Amino acid sequence: MLPLKRGGAGLLALLGLHNVQAGELAVGSMAPKFILPDQESNTHALTEYRGRWVVLYFYPKDDTPGCTTEACNFRDDLPALRALNVQILGISLDDAKSHARFAEKYSLPFPLLADAEGDVTRAYGALWSMGPLRVAKRYTFVIDPEGRIARIYRNVKPANHSRELQQDVKELQKGPAGVYKPVS
Repeated sequence: MLPLKRGGAGLLALLGLHNVQAGELAVGSMAPKFILPDQESNTHALTEYRGRWVVLYFYPKDDTPGCTTEACNFRDDLPALRALNVQILGISLDDAKSHARFAEKYSLPFPLLADAEGDVTRAYGALWSMGPLRVAKRYTFVIDPEGRIARIYRNVKPANHSRELQQDVKELQKGPAGVYKPVS
């Protein structure tokens, strides 16, 4: 019998169930850089958004109930988020064509980035796999205007996440630059 590693990781690996991720990101660390295409085949680099707050949200699949709720709430709250100088960027493992259909169907006015290879999703620790099946976990990262991670959400509830983010970004903008408290 194989020995179980801390947290049962050995058994999970044996069964083909595991999180595929880089080292754990922490509040205050620099956000991993990326360049990815969106639903209109335009490329987006994280460095383009320096000087603005970025809400980078990872989601499992286009046009599924939780992902649709989350995206539509961001759409509906976009004026309030823009007033806070926030750029919304969604990322999943779906391709640009799937993103285009999803964005058109729900009139989503922000970039949905296609990470078909999963490299960016992995760099943010949001890649989950079970054998050949891979999906992005529902994680969100608030990135400050200097490119540092200001807040990490690993337990996202799609129905109220946009409102939660608005409140948290307001609080982050009040505090001293570079000093952030973690969210549980």
